Amino acid sequence: MTCVAIVYFSQYRGHTRVLADAIQRGAETVPDVQVVSIPVDKVEQHWDDLHQADAIIFGTPTYVGSIAAKFKEFIEKLAGEVWLKRVWTGKVAGGFTVSAGQSGDKLNCLQQLVVFAAQMGMIWVSLPVLGGKYSTKGGDEDINRLGGYLGVMAQANIDERPETAPPPSDRKTAEIYGAHIAGVA
Repeated sequence: MTCVAIVYFSQYRGHTRVLADAIQRGAETVPDVQVVSIPVDKVEQHWDDLHQADAIIFGTPTYVGSIAAKFKEFIEKLAGEVWLKRVWTGKVAGGFTVSAGQSGDKLNCLQQLVVFAAQMGMIWVSLPVLGGKYSTKGGDEDINRLGGYLGVMAQANIDERPETAPPPSDRKTAEIYGAHIAGVA
């Protein structure tokens, strides 16, 4: 059985959790895959799950062009034994983020996650689908509508609840990514 862990921070509206749930749905479509979803405020109860996982997918909102402070706090907990003993070396890694802006500097956030994964000796997996809206025939319903490849980039209007944001196309993109990472793992 392949184990995929999703560790994420979601607070303000819950939009990051919506993506974590979509990634989980996608990963669970792959045969013989078990998924554990871990909010960072519960990580202390799940260290064994993370250490045993074949793949870890990181999720954080993009706040002011960067990863959220609470997610960074989780990362800094790894700087000791996990980093020194190379516990996560060779694990598959991926990431996702959401912000209110169409860009919102999400790429910077994903780049920070890639560097973090590299520091841990992990193997990063990119999004396998073409970007949407690349022609006049494209639109907001397109998969990967924001054209990110490093990981999932989603957009959620600041005044929308998680029942409607991120939109279905971003959720579907996250499902595809979850299935892809589970398949790679």
